[in-house]
Amino acid sequence: MNAHLREQLKQLRLSGLSQSLEVRLQEARSSKLDHAEFLELVLADELVVRRERQIARHTKAAAFRDQKSLDDFDFEFNTSVKRKQVFDLAAGDFVRKHHDAILIGPPGVGKSHLVQSIGRQLIRDGYTVYYRSIFDCVRDFLHDEAFEGHDRILNRYLKPDLLILDDMGMKQLPKRSGEFLFEIIMRRHELRSTIMTSNRPLEDWGKLIGDVPAATAILDRFLQDAELIQITGKSYRLRGRTADTSQGKPSAEPAKPASAEPASDHSKTGQTRTPGKTKKPTRKNGK
Repeated sequence: MNAHLREQLKQLRLSGLSQSLEVRLQEARSSKLDHAEFLELVLADELVVRRERQIARHTKAAAFRDQKSLDDFDFEFNTSVKRKQVFDLAAGDFVRKHHDAILIGPPGVGKSHLVQSIGRQLIRDGYTVYYRSIFDCVRDFLHDEAFEGHDRILNRYLKPDLLILDDMGMKQLPKRSGEFLFEIIMRRHELRSTIMTSNRPLEDWGKLIGDVPAATAILDRFLQDAELIQITGKSYRLRGRTADTSQGKPSAEPAKPASAEPASDHSKTGQTRTPGKTKKPTRKNGK
């Protein structure tokens, strides 16, 4: 490939085509491809490169906390997690219908792993995703509102096809949290999809948010077309510790020190005296 052609491909931003062109030219000559077949091959190469770049770009923009996939999840450890239910969400039908989902369960059962893995799969299918813990979400609004950036930060939460709000119930939220969350849910309702996770039952949300009416309004809209997934079981993070305890716990009591009293003692007479009570000598009666 001559330098002029390489420069033209660079100006057209056809880097994928540029990378594979030499190989495709050789293939065309050896396989005697016609012009249309050759063009189809090089354009397919360009599309593959663009798709991979788009996935990388959207994955970075999603701001996931962990880089995990559904293949990494141990469905055998916690049988309350239904594989079909999770993979149905990853297929994206609920996003196409603008429905929602919520995963409820104690800490450590894999809620965050699952929702981030679902988000990563949907990015590969062409959707845009934004991940945020519930506390960071509220903090974003509190921080940017102070600098008159409310509309800008709100657009970040309204724009993606799927919004993931993680870790509801980890701690009580700051004041005005209910106001911010309600605006997000209300503006996305029936227009975009949202997945949430919660460590606490839904009836506790009023206390967590500090605003019972706002929590009621949020759940009223969110649960209308939401799939609710209840997860029970042990913490996945403690699986190693559980295995250790099953082999027997080490004794918590310290070893008793050896007795300071010797097993036997030699008297001044050279006789061996057994420890314990000393037998009194028998006194004979009489003068």
